[in-house]
Amino acid sequence: MRAIIYPINIHCMHPSEPDLIFSNKKNQIKDFAFDAQVVEVFPDMITRSVPGYSTIIDTIGRISQQYVKDNTNIFDLGCSLGSATLAIKQNITAQHCKIIGIDNSPAMVERCKMHVNAFKGDTQVDIIEGNILDCEISNASMVVLNFTLQFIEREQRQDMIQKISDGMNPGGILILSEKISDPDPTCRNLLIDLHHNFKKANGYSELEIAQKRTALENVMRTDTLDTHISRLNSSGFSHITPWFQCFNFMSLVAIK
Repeated sequence: MRAIIYPINIHCMHPSEPDLIFSNKKNQIKDFAFDAQVVEVFPDMITRSVPGYSTIIDTIGRISQQYVKDNTNIFDLGCSLGSATLAIKQNITAQHCKIIGIDNSPAMVERCKMHVNAFKGDTQVDIIEGNILDCEISNASMVVLNFTLQFIEREQRQDMIQKISDGMNPGGILILSEKISDPDPTCRNLLIDLHHNFKKANGYSELEIAQKRTALENVMRTDTLDTHISRLNSSGFSHITPWFQCFNFMSLVAIK
């Protein structure tokens, strides 16, 4: 019997406020944080800011059907409101699995638990507040890093990928979604302009775009595609390929 795929619409999880966080001029712009204010507007923010986000989430659910095996663990590292967790939960056909979602934002974890508990199913889901750098990964058939690695200090990223590889079963799959930086300045500026135009088309003003960019400068540092691939190769992943790109947003699969 063909499994039914239920696309995840993060707008249906919880009534979302419109993202107006950076709509008024601020005298001092603090570093971006996934706090209670961001949680309230996150579904609106993510869909207006990240091109192809819903496609990435839906595809994570489709990939889970093929790669998640019976009696294994699935990790959603930096799970935010649980979109990827729910896509996996609603799509996997493997038996006796457990999904572990981890996020270091108390506000995100609280709301994520509400979302996950609202969708019934046989698969056990544990949502944990914690630092993904400290988590134990074992018996994993699937791991998701959905726009998470870019918020980790660069010198810690190799160790994080190595930890995932070490805790993954042969044939397991990692989904790595990231905003990337093109090494060619001309191409990099083109992609940045296209992304800014995307946000303006979704209703963000020049002021909002500029102020959010400033807020993110110290907390989100992007890598090139080659850097990601090199990191994955050196950590023991045998098969690596980008499967999605829109402007400077990309998602890769890496198979152990």
